[in-house]
Amino acid sequence: MTTVLRASDSAAFLGIVPSLAGFTPRRSIVLLPFRGSRTDGAMRLDLPQEKADLEVYADAAVGLVARVTATDAVAVVVYTDEESHPTRDGLVLPHAVAVDELLGCAEEAGLRIVDALCVTPSGWSSYLDEKPQLGPLAQIRTPADLPLSTDVSGDQSVGADLPHVDLAEKERVGTASIELAAFLDRKGRGRLTSRDDPQLIAALVLLDDLPAFFESVLAAPDALPPFATATLLWCLGQPLLRDVAIAQWATDLAGGVRTLAAQTAFAESGVMIPDEVGAVFLGRGPTPDTDRLRRALTAAREAAARAPRLSRSAPLTVAAWLSWALGRASHSGRYLEMVREIDPHYSLAALLETMIGGALLPEWAFRRHSAQ
Repeated sequence: MTTVLRASDSAAFLGIVPSLAGFTPRRSIVLLPFRGSRTDGAMRLDLPQEKADLEVYADAAVGLVARVTATDAVAVVVYTDEESHPTRDGLVLPHAVAVDELLGCAEEAGLRIVDALCVTPSGWSSYLDEKPQLGPLAQIRTPADLPLSTDVSGDQSVGADLPHVDLAEKERVGTASIELAAFLDRKGRGRLTSRDDPQLIAALVLLDDLPAFFESVLAAPDALPPFATATLLWCLGQPLLRDVAIAQWATDLAGGVRTLAAQTAFAESGVMIPDEVGAVFLGRGPTPDTDRLRRALTAAREAAARAPRLSRSAPLTVAAWLSWALGRASHSGRYLEMVREIDPHYSLAALLETMIGGALLPEWAFRRHSAQ
């Protein structure tokens, strides 16, 4: 969302930040890249740990902001559970040293400082004031002319928990997964008969055209029948097909067809996968349709919630990638934690953890959606 700031004071500006972030941050440093008086959104970082190298932290943070197209200024907002400390020389705000390092790096990078604010449990204040004073939290209000499209009352972790699924549904998906896997494990030696479950037959038909199946998942991502869910789980459990699903959901049906052809050629004869196919996974290329990514994320989350525990690593890792692609690094990290609890050596999860730990974001996260 592009917002022309009309805030008459910093409290009004703080009222805008959750709308830009999509949630109310907690224990976070939020960076808002500006182009003149306009900002498109917010970047949230965890507060630096106690023994963190603040220079490295600040360089990485400012580097992220500077990559946003046409950025010439930045605002910094700290959300903390810590209180400010009164001293004989005045009020000392939490994380003041880290913020000072951030502002210094930003100025060295040629960025103008719009504001630097702190929100504590007792009030808010500005790091830019020589003698900061706490203002009441009641002053922070969303402007009346800034309608909210979503509920932003929760923090960055809200929405990361898997959907609740009743035991009966999990058992149906578990049974379907067992039947499907048993038939496929025969490697063509099995023959369908009239005694086979019609839903199993339907699931096998889905496998005849995988890109069409992955596309159909997006139509009703939270309402797949048990055998369709079992089929999706089986596909996501095969690295080749999992990568096709990720690429297709981040592009389109044609992208899925291309990726499947490239992955199959590599598996069968070692033909190198084209760079543009691999680039999607690294967050390069055209900006994906966010609604498409959200529907795919719903499908992955629902599949993980219904899956037997040992089959959850694949859909959880796909959910982590989709969250990362949507800019939800906190959610991505939570899904990877779940994977680590099940299978600490799951390779794709380890790769994603490296990417996120290195503050790697998709290229499309740095593109402004407003008119240039």
